[in-house]
Amino acid sequence: MSRIVRSSKFRHVFGTVAKKEDCYDDLRATRNAWDSNYVAVNPSFVAVLYEAGGGGAFAVIPMGMKGKIDPKLPLVTGHKSPVLDIDWNPFNDNLIASVSEDCTGKVWGIPEGGLTTNINDPLQTLSGHKRKVGTVKFSPTANNILVTSAGDFSVKIWDIEKGKDVLSIDGQHADLISATEWNANGSLIATSSKDKKVRVIDPRNKSVAQEGEAHQGVKPSRIIWMKDRLLSVGFSKQSEREYCLWDSRDLSKPLSRTGVDSSSGILMPFYDSDLNIVYMAGKGDGNIRYFEFQDDQLFYLAEFKSATPQRGLGMMPKRGVNVSTCEIDLFFKLGVKLLEPISFQVPRKADVFADDIYPDTASGEPALTSEEWLSGKDAEPKLRSLAPGFVQKKTVVEFNPEKVEAPKELSEKEN
Repeated sequence: MSRIVRSSKFRHVFGTVAKKEDCYDDLRATRNAWDSNYVAVNPSFVAVLYEAGGGGAFAVIPMGMKGKIDPKLPLVTGHKSPVLDIDWNPFNDNLIASVSEDCTGKVWGIPEGGLTTNINDPLQTLSGHKRKVGTVKFSPTANNILVTSAGDFSVKIWDIEKGKDVLSIDGQHADLISATEWNANGSLIATSSKDKKVRVIDPRNKSVAQEGEAHQGVKPSRIIWMKDRLLSVGFSKQSEREYCLWDSRDLSKPLSRTGVDSSSGILMPFYDSDLNIVYMAGKGDGNIRYFEFQDDQLFYLAEFKSATPQRGLGMMPKRGVNVSTCEIDLFFKLGVKLLEPISFQVPRKADVFADDIYPDTASGEPALTSEEWLSGKDAEPKLRSLAPGFVQKKTVVEFNPEKVEAPKELSEKEN
């Protein structure tokens, strides 16, 4: 972790917590100990895993519904066991996927303006895993494609319109998979697992392209892509938090291994691919460290500090930031009952659009259909400008699910 003072336009980036009236208070967030981020955000809604008796639920809160949250807030309640992870569709702000201990994934349609009553009936149910499903992630380029991983140690790729697992990578992991992440063009998936290995999977060949020994601690690890590099975070044998940088084409050994500290909370990493900034937030910590990634190194920038510990964190897609305040990233930090927006800004006058800190970013339009992706095509994400006055042509990404006869849903205990 380099602390050398160096020239960077992001050296003075600072984080600011929203005023109390602009936060979301009195939430009944999940008490489940599963290692996920608990929060998923898009420009219209913030979703939070919720405490619910007799099943699994999550809340979907419109961005404008700030202040104290009604205890009778309508929830998404269709899972029979706790919800473990959620992810918004990057091409349709009203579609969200959830996975659960009930061994299924589900896709939900959220009405404009938010829920007015509990919803139990998903648009699509994804049945096929034999154990609890722990992670879910939409493809960044291909419409209707998402990846899940489960306690049966399998990774499945789904076409959510058809409701089928179109690809399944079985028998390649020896223990629970704690993270699944797509690369930028959706051609490869990185995984980290409790078998202490990181892997790069070629999903359409159903094969592991690379694998390597990562973190030797017993706690879960995470992994994210940074262009063709990977960043994994985990624990050493001495239970110290650490991170490793990897060349995704060769996982035989890490490019570097760096100790962080001896805190016990799992690190949650996030990557701003437009600006090459990495954020690391530990569960149970109040701080968020941030770094600039350059020349295969992480250069320490600064640290956002807070007295309230975070249980989870969600990162806003870049198309949802406020360019008029030179906001470069926006996070939603979940505490015990409070959800706080934290804005990271570059300190400069915002009279003129700062094109050096706002390159063209992911537009929220699919670059491929599911059929094109499955046939072997790759494409870079479609981009748009963030400049004021730029009006993106409105593209309606429709979702037309085919009805699938769902088998009896199992809970983990029934298997």
